[in-house]
Amino acid sequence: MRTTWRIVASLLLALTALATHAAERDRPAITVFAAVSLTNALQEAGAAFTHATSVPVKFSFAASSTLARQIESGARIDVFVSADQEWMDYLQARGLIDRASRRDLLGNRLVLVAPADSTLQLKIAPRFALLAALGAGRLATGDPDSVPVGKYARSALISLGVWNEVQDRLIRAENVRSALAFVARGEAPLGIVYETDALTDKKVRQVDVFPADTHLPILYPAALTRTAGADGVRFLQFLRGRAAGNVWRKYGFTVLD
Repeated sequence: MRTTWRIVASLLLALTALATHAAERDRPAITVFAAVSLTNALQEAGAAFTHATSVPVKFSFAASSTLARQIESGARIDVFVSADQEWMDYLQARGLIDRASRRDLLGNRLVLVAPADSTLQLKIAPRFALLAALGAGRLATGDPDSVPVGKYARSALISLGVWNEVQDRLIRAENVRSALAFVARGEAPLGIVYETDALTDKKVRQVDVFPADTHLPILYPAALTRTAGADGVRFLQFLRGRAAGNVWRKYGFTVLD
């Protein structure tokens, strides 16, 4: 009799485990739209969240402008992380995010990069010789009319008094990673990207950092959308926690309180 009960108990435990695994496998994923500059760090943070909670996370990375317009067009997601305030403001003004959940999550720096094998030396300062450094080439950055990194770049170059010289020499990339790729492939002698992106690609090197007072602070606001579920709330809380903080720092971001 005891043997029979042991067999029954073992079967019940096995069935419970199978049911638990099936429930975890079938659990709906949360959807996160995020600035492409967050790709590496956020994928690692998402994997850590899933490991801790069994909640799967789906990401879509692109320029903040592209993602904001997709949300405006009806994309149903849980969390949005922008690379600037403007596109989060855009969604907030249209009632598409939960205003109370909005927080500035991270900070970054703006840098001038060149191909890794370039010997160019250039110090960023008022009226610095950017045009001469470009030679016959072009300057890669995000489109200043819509992409956050391009907006920061334009602001910095205006502050330094060199925008008028180079505005017609831009490669207006669709996002910061595309701008980085132009430099990494040697198709542009210089580019303006975020410091964290420069750190992800060994085919580029950092020439110099733009002074912080030449552009608005580079901040990443994060917020829930109006359609976010309970797991979305948990994920946003996780991104503000200690475990995620370690991931952000690993990739060179400044973690904001």
